[in-house]
Amino acid sequence: MSVVNHTGPMTECSEYTLQCIVGNIAPAEHLTVTFYRGSTPLGHRTSNSTTKEPVTETFTLSYRTRRQDDGAQFWCEAKLELGPEGPQRPPVVKSEKLTAVVLYRPELLVSENPDTIQVTEGNPLYLNCSAEGNPAPSYTWALPYSGSCHNGSVFTVQSVGFEHEGTYNCTVSNTVGTVWKTFNVDVKVNPNVYIIAAAVAVTVAVLVGAILIYIFYYKPNRMGNYSLKDVFRLRSQHTAVPVRD
Repeated sequence: MSVVNHTGPMTECSEYTLQCIVGNIAPAEHLTVTFYRGSTPLGHRTSNSTTKEPVTETFTLSYRTRRQDDGAQFWCEAKLELGPEGPQRPPVVKSEKLTAVVLYRPELLVSENPDTIQVTEGNPLYLNCSAEGNPAPSYTWALPYSGSCHNGSVFTVQSVGFEHEGTYNCTVSNTVGTVWKTFNVDVKVNPNVYIIAAAVAVTVAVLVGAILIYIFYYKPNRMGNYSLKDVFRLRSQHTAVPVRD
């Protein structure tokens, strides 16, 4: 079992000729050859020879490869059916299995995306550009902001800010072909941030107001305001009270 005029990996959507050679067969006119992909028959071929002498016969089958054929096994089976007068179990010979290696362009595993991906400020962002291909594809990202690069299949931001808003372009390529995927990201305001900020501002205002009231009103009235001038004035007006013996 072999591929005519070809060695090494195949390419998807290409036409190849599978070849099965059967040697030392007689009588060849009773020979049937079946081509297989795994356990699935692909087609039958019969010999046109009329000689009774042992011969070598070559049979071919055209096959168009698909990416699903990567790793599949192709083989052929030769059966000599001699009719009622021959062996009731016709002689059968199977070839060695030919394992196909099929190269194919990348295909995105998640092809559908919403027109715009909305994410709230402070939340994580995950952009999935995963693809399968043979050979394994590489990834290149064009980001809406500078100062960063990424070459993996999934782009992640743990805490999104408004600087992360914009268009993300992912390019997936291998030696067979290239595919692209675009993500439009819209960052929304997180209302909790402003609620917390307002609550903090109110709390600070209340504390400041309480401190001012304590300093300018409560403390003077609670403890009293005394000055040295008032103390000396009281002493100058004091007279002794006579005491009777």
